[in-house]
Amino acid sequence: MRQTEQDMIQGCIKGNLSSQKQLYEQYAGKMLAVCMRYARDRSEAEDMLQEAFLKVFQNIGKFKFEGSFEGWIRRIMVFSAINYYKQRSRKFKEDLDQQHIDVAYNEEIIDRISAKEIMELVQQMPEGYKIIFNLFAIEGFSHKEISEELGIAIGTSKSQYARAKQYMQNLLAKHDHFKYRDNSHAK
Repeated sequence: MRQTEQDMIQGCIKGNLSSQKQLYEQYAGKMLAVCMRYARDRSEAEDMLQEAFLKVFQNIGKFKFEGSFEGWIRRIMVFSAINYYKQRSRKFKEDLDQQHIDVAYNEEIIDRISAKEIMELVQQMPEGYKIIFNLFAIEGFSHKEISEELGIAIGTSKSQYARAKQYMQNLLAKHDHFKYRDNSHAK
């Protein structure tokens, strides 16, 4: 029998395995999509997801029933993904400063590409760009919040976001070259 969200949360707080299973089944698909934006591949995203759900279950008693429960879980997923990279790569900050590509940024190409295609292109970004881009453009974090969470300067966050947009523009231009044909000369 399906429980209400509040009953499911209360069951998880009490350690009820049935409630935990229902919570996982209800949110795992959406949260895997969040993890995929930060991971190099599906296997890594699944590892992130498992670690994050452990944190969800360990901290569910801290949920105050204010605001969206899904948003609360999503925030844990994002911070878990960030921590995953911090643990895996001690060179994270150095990598952010070393990644630089100069290309012109043209937003018109975005009008001709689907959201799914954009997310596929985001997966191709270097790790530092991808994390900053996801946190700022998709999750809505401020550069101040990003700098505090990643332990970098606010200016580094801003410059990495600008570079990520430039990098995305380069990917979009390559994508556009193969997907879009200018028919203005057709008769």
